[in-house]
Amino acid sequence: MRRPVARNLTVLAVSAAVVSVGAAAPPAAQSKPVGTPPKVPVAVGYGGAVASVDADASAAGIEVLRKGGNAVDAAVATAAALGVTEPYSAGIGGGGYFVYYDAKSRTVHTIDGRETAPLTATSDLFVENGKPIAFADAVSSGLGVGTPGTPATWQTALDKWGSRKLGTVLGPAERIARNGFTVDDTFRSQTAANETRFRYFPATAELFLPDGQLPVVGSTFKNPDLARTYQELARKGVGAIYHGDLGDDIVDTVNKPPVDPASGWNARPGKLSEKDLAAYRAKLQAPTKTSYRGLDVYSIAPSSSGGTTVGEALNILEKTDLSKASEVQYLHRYIEASRIAFADRGRWVGDPAFEDVPTRQLLSQKYADSRACLIKDDAVLTSPLAPGDPRNPAACGTAGTAAPTTYEGENTTHLTVADKWGNVVSYTLTIEQTGGSGITVPGRGFLLNNELTDFSFTPANPAVHDPNLPGPGKRPRSSIAPTIVLDKHGKPVVALGSPGGATIITTVLQTLTGFLDRGLPLVDAIAAPRASQRNAAQTELEPGLYDSALRKQLEAIGHSFKPNPEIGAATGVQRLPNGRWLAAAEKVRRGGGSAMVVRPAP
Repeated sequence: MRRPVARNLTVLAVSAAVVSVGAAAPPAAQSKPVGTPPKVPVAVGYGGAVASVDADASAAGIEVLRKGGNAVDAAVATAAALGVTEPYSAGIGGGGYFVYYDAKSRTVHTIDGRETAPLTATSDLFVENGKPIAFADAVSSGLGVGTPGTPATWQTALDKWGSRKLGTVLGPAERIARNGFTVDDTFRSQTAANETRFRYFPATAELFLPDGQLPVVGSTFKNPDLARTYQELARKGVGAIYHGDLGDDIVDTVNKPPVDPASGWNARPGKLSEKDLAAYRAKLQAPTKTSYRGLDVYSIAPSSSGGTTVGEALNILEKTDLSKASEVQYLHRYIEASRIAFADRGRWVGDPAFEDVPTRQLLSQKYADSRACLIKDDAVLTSPLAPGDPRNPAACGTAGTAAPTTYEGENTTHLTVADKWGNVVSYTLTIEQTGGSGITVPGRGFLLNNELTDFSFTPANPAVHDPNLPGPGKRPRSSIAPTIVLDKHGKPVVALGSPGGATIITTVLQTLTGFLDRGLPLVDAIAAPRASQRNAAQTELEPGLYDSALRKQLEAIGHSFKPNPEIGAATGVQRLPNGRWLAAAEKVRRGGGSAMVVRPAP
């Protein structure tokens, strides 16, 4: 059932290349206000590539590549710029996961930069009077704020694999914050969606609701406080956060959230301390790895569930020739593989520093085969589906009690970078909800995360152990899945990732199978309408599928659906022949993404 991958990827490369000859970033801006570069979803060329959701951020990464920086340098520069232009999805108040391919050694490395709970946290962090507090109450509070991991991730990546200093790669982002960027519809609509809670916190309202109003589309938005914060990090390094005055400001803000008394909002205080910041480490760890269609698929290991869950689902699909399946058969198999993998994720994956996570067994083909036999072509599995036991695989067996998938905030951001030497970065960073906690550190220009709400407030199912309860210094489970795929020679084929909370896993899985199995050019695999099944009674469908004849055909098998207007916002890069790279981003989602290369192909 295996299809010749090398031949198919050649076809994909040619198909993708005809889509566009590419777009280069504009020359580096000087001290004038920043103009918004044009957004294009696909670019082909030489010298390296960057794909992100934002044109200013992609241009920042290209600027670093053009000046001789490598993929790691450019990734940090792009991420820092996203902290300016996408402040509701990313920033130094959050965390993320960084996956790096080293072209010289042909090896993949990862950094777990996930936020951590305070060292004083217990399993009842979100319990009051014997009951879990309301989710919304936890979100906009100090209680939901974890120790930020993004600054440590940047420094760790630069120290291990970069060629530029932190201060150098922060330069483009500092300039954008100082001179401003152009407000678009997405930025305004995200501000509007958060307007009520932003007004709870005077520092947030002052920054994001200038003169008390929503930012106007087409206006220039400046963040001088963040520019000064980046300047301080450039001078002092990330020690300013983990051991210095900037960290003291974070602790004060978390433990005494500065609330407008007139709002009446009860912003519960957090329990973050200087000791938590000083103890924080971004973890260098081995990636997950699974084989699929003769390729090696690498991603992030726990504390994220992304690598294990995408990998298990791919293993479940391995023995089905998706290239020859009808569209209905393909979607049915993809949905059922997602359902099964999520059932196992909920039972087995948590922070491995606290939980015995059977990562190797979850990614074994033997276990996947024992679960794949649950899938029938003429029937649909019932959710919540019970997990299996990867330590003792039994054919078509389940072990234990089913547990529903807990909610995760859906707005994050992903960037993908390649350089002229062949190094690649796939990096997803986040502050959790759109707008994070809603709390801006006064005078510092950035929002704090609400990542601790990714913990289970109470056991997802009281009958079984929940590996995702809070604990002292524990990392909450994530679904982030930055992925890099290598061929049999250890060279990159494609790298990609997406935001979207738990839908990250299904977005990455669907995009990979669309590209590798269904023969879609990368930009079209990213743009394809999405389905997301996360061990729930209903599968979520974007309008392109919900309003199609495919939905009726799938319902005839037994599937049940509900609409979701938008799932994820992926980016990726693909290696093409002769030193070329293809960068790809969204065509429409989140207003479209931005793909750029250093030198467009003629």
